[in-house]
Amino acid sequence: MGHSHSHAGHDHAGHVHATPPAGGAFSAAFAIGIGLNLTFVVVEVIGGLAANSAALLSDAGHNLSDVLALALAWGAAWLAGRPATARYTFGYRGATIQAALLNAALLYGALGFVLWETIDHLRHPAPVNGRVVMLLAGLGIAVNGFTAWLFRSGQKGDVNVRGAYLHMLTDALVSLGVVVGGAVTYFTHWTWLDPVLGLGLLGVIAVGSWSLLRDTTRLGLQAVPDGVDFEAVQDFLLRQPEVSSVHDLHIWSLSSDGHDTALMAHLVRPGGADAAWLAELSAGLLREFHIHHSTVQVEDGELPGGCHSGCAGALPGPRKAAAVAV
Repeated sequence: MGHSHSHAGHDHAGHVHATPPAGGAFSAAFAIGIGLNLTFVVVEVIGGLAANSAALLSDAGHNLSDVLALALAWGAAWLAGRPATARYTFGYRGATIQAALLNAALLYGALGFVLWETIDHLRHPAPVNGRVVMLLAGLGIAVNGFTAWLFRSGQKGDVNVRGAYLHMLTDALVSLGVVVGGAVTYFTHWTWLDPVLGLGLLGVIAVGSWSLLRDTTRLGLQAVPDGVDFEAVQDFLLRQPEVSSVHDLHIWSLSSDGHDTALMAHLVRPGGADAAWLAELSAGLLREFHIHHSTVQVEDGELPGGCHSGCAGALPGPRKAAAVAV
């Protein structure tokens, strides 16, 4: 039986270990975003109550969820940079996944609360101060747009940062819609328009945030990360010299950035494997699939019954004698 472990970063004794993610990379962005948005929430709530605007209160509710989301994402990013311990052997990188899940839940919880308030405004319409609505919503465009800009460089590589980016960008677009609605209300005095606009904004937020909820749920359930082809990995393992079958193959992400992928597999290879073969296999998984942490158990033959209890199914394949290029 043999084992192979690999991580991107530095290497020793045939192992390659990942450098902990830089949790402080966006610390300034998180601090600025939280400060700006928390101040704006207070101003918008006061203005929304004074102007009797459901749209402003909807925007304020969403902005409050953004403050919580930014705080959670910041805390998770900090934890992700902490070193591993004897109990938390993978470190705290999984905190970014949990934070992303909680952020998605908070977002939809806030949407539900604001929906209730908006329906109440629709049932009992009242005059709306369109000038105040336009002023505060215009300020919201500036605050949310600037905060989204702070996270633009990291939103493609980390679902945790992308959650913060999407929250802010969505709010900027929502504020733009509120400005338009405030202008129309100011000139037409249509009291029903503001709550209707609030409902429309809620729909836009819910649809725009669906991909975040989907992606974070997949991470939480340890699904195969996007960009990794499960069947291609199976085929790669079966192509290794003298490997006859593969079972108990699992691929998952250790953190929200999708760049710290782990693999566990059992390979049937008569005669077992030595350190050089395992090192080459580990390097191949890193090179071909960006799998940074691989744990491989090599077995001399099939176990009684053909597989372990609960295995994913043995995958028979022809023996190969060709060497795999490093």
